[in-house]
Amino acid sequence: MRTLRILARRSVIALVALLVAAFAYAAWRTAAPAAMPTHKPAPPVDWSALPVAVVTVDARRSEITIELPPVDLPAGAAGHHGVEIPAAVGEFPVGGAIFGFRAEAVDATGRLLPADAIHHFNVMDPADRELFLPISRRLLAIGKETGVVRLPRLLVGARIRRGERIVANAMLHNPNGQFYRGVRVRMVVNYTPEGRPWPLLAGSPWQLDVAFPVGDKSFDLPPGRSERSYEGSPAVPGDLVVIGGHLHEYGQVIELWDATAGELIWHGEPASGRNGKSGAVPIAKLYGLTRIGAHITPSHRYRVRVVYDNPTGGVVSAGGMGVIAGLFIPDRGAVWPSADPTDSLYQKDLRHFLGVAPPLARAPAHSHAGH
Repeated sequence: MRTLRILARRSVIALVALLVAAFAYAAWRTAAPAAMPTHKPAPPVDWSALPVAVVTVDARRSEITIELPPVDLPAGAAGHHGVEIPAAVGEFPVGGAIFGFRAEAVDATGRLLPADAIHHFNVMDPADRELFLPISRRLLAIGKETGVVRLPRLLVGARIRRGERIVANAMLHNPNGQFYRGVRVRMVVNYTPEGRPWPLLAGSPWQLDVAFPVGDKSFDLPPGRSERSYEGSPAVPGDLVVIGGHLHEYGQVIELWDATAGELIWHGEPASGRNGKSGAVPIAKLYGLTRIGAHITPSHRYRVRVVYDNPTGGVVSAGGMGVIAGLFIPDRGAVWPSADPTDSLYQKDLRHFLGVAPPLARAPAHSHAGH
């Protein structure tokens, strides 16, 4: 019993020390805060022509729900025959800080579909710039291997703004023999309302993908062991405080390297899933008693690297993916560049996300609340 009391006391002391360190760090940044993305007018897209994502708030539960328009999900709709849900537009009705999210799908009767029916669900803000590329900033992403994402709400969170325009798309899979009618897929977001003294470390989401810069993020897997990587530099210096990764089946390792210094920043491996298949890659919190975040700078190049081992003896079409994402806090005084809707890479990426091949249609001039 005495040993347990000592361990409990040490755990409390460690937690208090971490909170004090995080509070001091947050206060230091607040004294001269970094300039977060400045918002230009929305890109030349007629948003009214897109389907509408229904965004609702449950203030009592501190949840935001982003629901896409219903679609039918035929039996056997899997792989390349999965059902793509077209990009839909909405906006956040409240501001605050996101600390968790999950995805779910229900049919017309309200029956919950199996979790692996959701191949992916992506949410982005077209008015903000990504950290490593001049494309739209990714806010939230879930794949069938991801599961529920939840962070310590008092410590960390991703900032969102009231009136912030978001665009979301998704893909559904249904390898079994049952037909589902009127399927509604939604992302349920846990958030802390604005005006609270927490989270202590509030920053911006970021993403780095082995299939960057634009286009389909999946790739074919050759037989046996294979690797794929991508390198880039951040637009501004700052600290990575949370990092996680997403792999498909047969994925072995996903890593983030400081390629300039030759140093490993983070190493992730998928947990064991159901039926011996790979599960989600655990989320890493890059803060503790001795440090708060892994510092990155525009003068260095950073590499995301993924390793697969395909035992099938044949090529697995679109069987690979390797993306890392997390939370980033810019250095004090850092000026985050604006998104440039005229940039060719920005436009290619946006067309891919929206699922349109022709040039973007120009919308009538109007202002957008919150931007």
